Amino acid sequence: MKIALTIAGFDPSGGAGIQADLKVFQSLGIYGLSVAAAVTAQNTRGVTDILPIDTQFIKKQLSVLLSDMRPDSLKTGMLYHEASVAAAARLIRKHSLENIVTDPVLTSSSGKKLGSRYLPDAMKKKLFPLCTVITPNIYEASVLTGLDVRTNASMERAAVQLKSFGPRCVIITGGHLKGNAMDLVYDGRFHVLKGRKLKGDYHGTGCVFSAAITALLAQGTPLLEAVRKSKLFMNRVLNKSVRPGSGMKILAM
Repeated sequence: MKIALTIAGFDPSGGAGIQADLKVFQSLGIYGLSVAAAVTAQNTRGVTDILPIDTQFIKKQLSVLLSDMRPDSLKTGMLYHEASVAAAARLIRKHSLENIVTDPVLTSSSGKKLGSRYLPDAMKKKLFPLCTVITPNIYEASVLTGLDVRTNASMERAAVQLKSFGPRCVIITGGHLKGNAMDLVYDGRFHVLKGRKLKGDYHGTGCVFSAAITALLAQGTPLLEAVRKSKLFMNRVLNKSVRPGSGMKILAM
């Protein structure tokens, strides 16, 4: 059985972060490993508080885990501190890990800041050069590039700039755009993935999409095929979404 590792935050609601990633991995036939980078107090209405895990303990979790098991792919989600980014990057290099997917989590769906001031620069300098693919949404792309990403043209400019930091492929997800849910893929050429935008607010969409790509890369699926299949996977789980609380819907695997 293929193995995928997620380094992300703990979400008590089960809709995002580590819990969502592990659900995706299992639904796609992948054995999931996880390392906690932060613990959150949140529900379907939003994030109330965050407790970042000490960087030394993140390193300990990773070192012990990787001394025993080697993942076929790895995803990073909420890392919170620049030191955590550096620690993850060092261990990726040390173990020559492949199929690295980064969802550069900076803010929650409810608008809560999920990273320190210097996190974007640390990601661009230390993590992005190691990545097979990065999956920012339009807000994260704006923060990472300094551009106001709201249109197709600005998404293209942002994608080119983000690829210059070293990832093999950039996907800017457009679920927050007005109109259709269009994702822009840039691997040196532009590819557009369109989908019907569903009404309502959904929790953990970025986590689930990037986790699906991670799982498919672990299986050896070529990158663009993995991206397209992940978009189809998103359509399925969005249509099966549930509302267990009084806030956003949660995707059902």
